[in-house]
Amino acid sequence: QVQLVESGGGLVQPGGSLRLSCAASGSAFSTYVMGWYRQAPGKQRDLVAVLTNGGMPHYGDSVKGRFTISRDNDKMTVYLQMNSLKPEDTAIYYCNLKSGPDINVWGQGSQVTVSS
Repeated sequence: QVQLVESGGGLVQPGGSLRLSCAASGSAFSTYVMGWYRQAPGKQRDLVAVLTNGGMPHYGDSVKGRFTISRDNDKMTVYLQMNSLKPEDTAIYYCNLKSGPDINVWGQGSQVTVSS
């Protein structure tokens, strides 16, 4: 069974940067669609970025031009580089893995707080 382990969250000042990592276990990582979602208190979970293997990344409107999703299939890891962070980026960030209709796995969540 595939599992996801996230790392890299924390507290950062406005305008700063953070990088989140999400390491997967199991096999066939290169075939999975990998993504990042976030959920702020009292709000729904929203798409941040998603990346297929060899495909173009897709970003939520609020992070375009500031965040970059990437993957290293050899390390079975997906990354989210977050630059020019704003207080409204504060949320719990969740890594997600999808494959076909039957596989939909979530990471444990990483708190990102943007505050001075």
